[in-house]
Amino acid sequence: MYRVWNYVTNYSLLLIAGALIALIWANIDPHSYHHTVEYPIWFNDLIGLDFEYWAKAYGEGYEKYGGDSEKVLSFHYLVNDLLMAFFFAIAAKEVWEAIILRDGALRGKKAATPLFATFGGMAGPVAVYLGLAYFVFGSDTYDAVARGWAIPTATDIAFSYLVGRIVFGAGHPAVRFLLLLAIADDAAGLIILAVFYPSGELAPVWLLLSLGAAIGVFALFNWLPRRLDRGDQDRRWSTWARHKLSFWPYLIAGALSWYGFAEAGLHPALGLLPIVPTIPHADRAFGIFSEAEQYLTDLLNHIEHMLKLPVEFVLFFFGLLNAGVEFSSIGDPTWLVLAGLLIGKPFGVLLFGWIGARMLNLGLPQGMRIVDLFVIGCVAAIGFTVSLFIAAVAFEPGPVQDAAKMGALFSFFAAVVAVLAGRLARVEKQTA
Repeated sequence: MYRVWNYVTNYSLLLIAGALIALIWANIDPHSYHHTVEYPIWFNDLIGLDFEYWAKAYGEGYEKYGGDSEKVLSFHYLVNDLLMAFFFAIAAKEVWEAIILRDGALRGKKAATPLFATFGGMAGPVAVYLGLAYFVFGSDTYDAVARGWAIPTATDIAFSYLVGRIVFGAGHPAVRFLLLLAIADDAAGLIILAVFYPSGELAPVWLLLSLGAAIGVFALFNWLPRRLDRGDQDRRWSTWARHKLSFWPYLIAGALSWYGFAEAGLHPALGLLPIVPTIPHADRAFGIFSEAEQYLTDLLNHIEHMLKLPVEFVLFFFGLLNAGVEFSSIGDPTWLVLAGLLIGKPFGVLLFGWIGARMLNLGLPQGMRIVDLFVIGCVAAIGFTVSLFIAAVAFEPGPVQDAAKMGALFSFFAAVVAVLAGRLARVEKQTA
């Protein structure tokens, strides 16, 4: 339990603290809060929000910052679009290891049913969200909220895993099933962000910069040293690159890739994703919550450990700058997001998990029941971090975005639903 709590402490407690401060601040002095969030750090012609978009987000008083610059690097842009790239890089690292490494969690038949359940856990929320918006709330509401369909597809991996252990016990096979589902959900979420939520007009030619940076840094600082070390047990070239150059070539390549994403119109927070697979890594994966992983000395794990403390503070500011919603903004999008998570997730995971396990004969882990799939879906309904991020990019600043964010914040109540579902399903806890 210590390892899980340590992970949640590292990546979530500061996030929650920032979100709580934001909620209090925005409901006491919304004018001060929004001006702080959009505070302009740098007027320039290279990176940031278009001036007109920033002026709308900043609101009254933007005139005093007038100038000839086309872009504004605001406090909000700095955190959401630039610094959050390191958070998504860590998520991508876990997904990459789960897929590519010998002991990866998403390799082989063991991942088949969780992958089916993951698809259901994303299709179900979308169907509930859009279906209710159209058939219950009406076409006007549907037109206003349709772009937020992906908000309830997300799963907060840290909190879901913690709640899963509370509901099932550390040794229950459903906990590992949940972890596989959450990792696959993260992978799908990254794809959704890249494909369906571009940050501007698409200019795909700029992706050649990201591709070139990834190929170049891999060839020169990963493949070439290993090539030169063939037959050399001391691995002198790889050792020299590891100790003398360290992470610097990958940081430079990451900066180029980030700029390529920004100019290509894709969300720049995903800009480090092409670089993650190029970094030398261990030849096996112990899992995102494994105690053994902290002792690995490969460069990829070394970089992750270096980023741990900075990402903690990035998540604090992410919560502070994105969760400041007035309670009066609760509206239709709030209930649609919650319905997608609390109804669509459990039934989607149950239906598609049953299809995979029974109709396709892929089976379930020994000791798991079909009803456990529904409970897993309730646990996975905790969206929070990624749901909040998608809400911020799906809608422009305003009432719809605020209401959708409130739905993402309220998804914490899924933990209570999961505990109740576990009791009703008579889940027998299993210790490690």
